[in-house]
Amino acid sequence: MNIRQLFDTKSSTYTYLLWDPETHEAALIDSVREQVERDARIINELGLNLRYLLETHIHADHVTGSGTLRNRFGAKVAVHRNSASRCADVLLDEADVIRLGRHSIVVLFTPGHTDTDVSFSIPGAVFTGDTLLIRGSGRTDFQSGDPGAAWDSITGKLFTLPEDTVVYPGHDYSGQTASTIGEEKASNPCLGGGRTREEYIAIMNAMDLPKPRLIDEAVPGNLSCGQGPDSAA
Repeated sequence: MNIRQLFDTKSSTYTYLLWDPETHEAALIDSVREQVERDARIINELGLNLRYLLETHIHADHVTGSGTLRNRFGAKVAVHRNSASRCADVLLDEADVIRLGRHSIVVLFTPGHTDTDVSFSIPGAVFTGDTLLIRGSGRTDFQSGDPGAAWDSITGKLFTLPEDTVVYPGHDYSGQTASTIGEEKASNPCLGGGRTREEYIAIMNAMDLPKPRLIDEAVPGNLSCGQGPDSAA
C-alpha cells in the first residue's frame, strides 16, 4: 500500500492518501475543504481511481472536503455509524474491511474523543485520527467525549498492535509526522510509563481548554459531508 501524507497548516490536520500501486484504487482519509484542489490535483497526477473518502470521526476543527471530492470523483464517503450521518454512503462498524485492489484497510472502533471515532489499520501502520496523537491524545471534554472510553480504545485496542506499527495521527502541533505504537506506550505522557486508567481520566478531566473555534460550523458541516444540510443524500 502506498501512502502520501498531506498537511493543512490552518487546522494542523493530516490528510492521508492510500492506494494500491497495481490497480491505482485509492482512499483519502480526513480531507479538508480548503485543500480540495490540492488533493484533486495529486489524485489526477498519480492517475488514481478514488474509491473512498474516509473520516476518522465527525471533526470539530475543520470542515471536510468529502462531499465535493465525491461529486468530482464518484467515490463513497464513509464515517462511523454513530454519526447518524445522512450524507454518508457507508456507515462503518468495528472490523469492517475496505478493499483497495489486493490491499485491505481494517476499521477499528476507537471512541473516546467522540463516539464516532475510528482508526484505520493496514499492515505496519495505523491511522489514528484524534484518538491517539504523537505524545498525546484527543481531548474528551466536548461532543460525546469520554476519557474512560478513550483509555480503553487506546490501551485495549491500539496498544495491542505490534510495537513497530507506525502511528499516523490526525493532527500534530509541533512538527512531528509519525510515531510508533512502541514509542507511545513508552513515552506518551498521558498514557505511557505505567499510567493507570484512573490517572488518565483525571488528567483529561483537569484540562481547561477553550472551545474549538470552528465547532459551531464544523460539526453540522461534517454531518452533511462539508456541503451544507441541503446536500444530504
